[in-house]
Amino acid sequence: MLAWAGPTCAQELLIPNPHAQLVSSENGTLSVAAPCVQPRPMVTLQDYNGPLQKTVGLFTQQLERKSVHPQHYKPGSALCSLDLKDKFYLFIREAYDPVTFLGSGFNAGLSQAQNQDPAFGQGMAGYGKRFGASYVDQASSRFFVDFIYPSIFNEDPRYYRLIYGSGGKRFLHAIEHAFVAHNDNGKRIFNFSEWLGTTSAASLSNIYHPGNQRGFAPTAQVVGFSILNDMGYDVLREFWPEISHKFKLPFRDEPATENIDSSLFVR
Repeated sequence: MLAWAGPTCAQELLIPNPHAQLVSSENGTLSVAAPCVQPRPMVTLQDYNGPLQKTVGLFTQQLERKSVHPQHYKPGSALCSLDLKDKFYLFIREAYDPVTFLGSGFNAGLSQAQNQDPAFGQGMAGYGKRFGASYVDQASSRFFVDFIYPSIFNEDPRYYRLIYGSGGKRFLHAIEHAFVAHNDNGKRIFNFSEWLGTTSAASLSNIYHPGNQRGFAPTAQVVGFSILNDMGYDVLREFWPEISHKFKLPFRDEPATENIDSSLFVR
């Protein structure tokens, strides 16, 4: 599925539907619904200029891809949901991200050094098997967390930055995302995708990791570690604008809401 969908979706962007939605009123007349607001298209390497900026952007676009900036909200505006194809594209972008491959290679090296999954053996053949298993770990996690369960529960897999407020308040907001998410209508719901998706990926990994310990306790430990890891990424997403500006790293600033043509955001 990844081999087919990657080239197919490679040139697509997440863009809002340019058409307004017609709704029926009580007297039977049709009217245009209030426009909903949606984040800009996913960040790409084209948003960064220069060799150094593209190098930094290669590692940071994964943070910005799933981050939503609050400047997009206007009084009276509704939250635009992600379509099914948008959630699938988000999963594809995460699975094919260069950082995902680099992380898989690093994890495979650690696993080989510690001789985890000894049935894989050593040498390049053993490393290749560990690399494949590590990549499937990450890809399957994104598949469940970013696509399958968000589609089932009509959940938005993105992280919504708070930006304003004290550092402690923003930190708690980032941690809260592991438990509270937004559905496609903008309402706050329990983050089913995070917990069910992580559990599904951890359970699936037992099939192709011969060295994994089976049972509830080992799987729960893996799930807990993965969720803590996602919490760390959400904290980094929350404070990334300040970090990037502090160290003068390339960062794609969000445009001010009042400068955006609202006709581009109606569905």
